[in-house]
Amino acid sequence: MPRTRGYKKVENNIVRSIGRFFKKCFTAIGNAFSAFMRGGRRKLTIMVVPHSQKRVVNFQTTVFSLVSFVIIIVGIFASFFWFSRNSLVSARNIASLEKESRETRASLDSLKDETGNLLRAAQNFQSAFSGTLSVIGLDPNATVAKSSMQNGDLSSLFNVKESATGSVKEIAEIQRLTGYLENSVQPVQEIGKLLDSQNTLFSDIPSLWPIQGGIGHISMAFGQNRHPFTGQWYIHKGVDISTYRSGDPIVATADGQVVTVEYDPGFGNYVLIKHKHGFYTRYCHMQSFRVQRGQYVQQGQVIGYIGNTGVSTGPHCHYEVHIGSDVVDPMKYLNIKVAASK
Repeated sequence: MPRTRGYKKVENNIVRSIGRFFKKCFTAIGNAFSAFMRGGRRKLTIMVVPHSQKRVVNFQTTVFSLVSFVIIIVGIFASFFWFSRNSLVSARNIASLEKESRETRASLDSLKDETGNLLRAAQNFQSAFSGTLSVIGLDPNATVAKSSMQNGDLSSLFNVKESATGSVKEIAEIQRLTGYLENSVQPVQEIGKLLDSQNTLFSDIPSLWPIQGGIGHISMAFGQNRHPFTGQWYIHKGVDISTYRSGDPIVATADGQVVTVEYDPGFGNYVLIKHKHGFYTRYCHMQSFRVQRGQYVQQGQVIGYIGNTGVSTGPHCHYEVHIGSDVVDPMKYLNIKVAASK
C-alpha cells in the first residue's frame, strides 16, 4: 500500500512538471508575439532634408509599413530581373530559330535544284525508254497507260502549270515521276524476259570469241586467201586466230555436245562440237584437249589450248562454223555478242 502511494506521487509530479513546461513555452511564445506586434506598431518618422529647400519633409510610418514597402520594392526588382532574363533567353531562341529558318530555306533551294536535275534526268530517261520500247516492239503508250500522267509519258510532268508554286509544285512533280516509274516496272520486266530469252538464244549459237578473255587477232580471214605453204589461191574455210604463243585457253563458242576429239594430219589436234539449230564448230591445231567425246559443254567453257599441231605456220586456232553441210563465215556470228570470258 505505501509503495502504491509512492508511485502515484511520482506520477503526479511528472504530470505537473510537464504542465509547467508547456505553460512556460506558451507564455514565452505569447510574450514574443506581443513584443513583435508592439515593435511592428511602433511609429517611425522619416525626415527628408533637401539641399535646395529649407522645408523639411517628414514621413510617419510603422515598422510593418516600412517592411511591407521594402518587400514590395524587392519584389518589383526581382520581377524586373526575371522578365529581363526571360527576354534575353527569348531573344537567343528567336535568333536560333531565324538561323535554322535560313538554313532550311537554303536546304529547300538546294532541294529544288536537285529536283530540277532529277526531272531533267527523268526526261532523258523517258525519251530513251520510249525508244527502247519501240525498238523491241512494245507500245510505249500502252505500257504506261495505267499511269496518272497524260499521253502515257512525262509530258504532264514537264508542263506543270505556273500557278503551282513552292513545295506544292515540287511534291506534285515528284508524285508524277513516282507514278511514271512505278508503271514502268512492268515493261522493264518484259525487257528483262526478252533479254533472257535472247541470251538463251545467243548461248545456243556460236556467238562467243573462241579465245578466252577476247584476246588474239585474226591472222587469216575466211574466204579466198593464198596458201601459206603452196602460195596458191584457195578458199580458207574458217578464221585463224593467233595470240603469238601456245597455251592460251580455247573456249566453246556456244552450248553443245562434243562429237569429235582426235588428231588429223592437216588440222592437228581438233575438237568438233554439235550445237542446236544445225550448227557445228571446229577448233584446230590445239596443243592439248580439255574435253572428251560425248561430253556436253557450255558457252565459254575451256575445251583446249592453242598449239601448233598439224599443218601450221605457228601457234594459232583455226576456227570453223558449219550449218549442216555448209561452211559459213564465223565472223557473222562472232559480231553478235561481245567477246567475254566466263
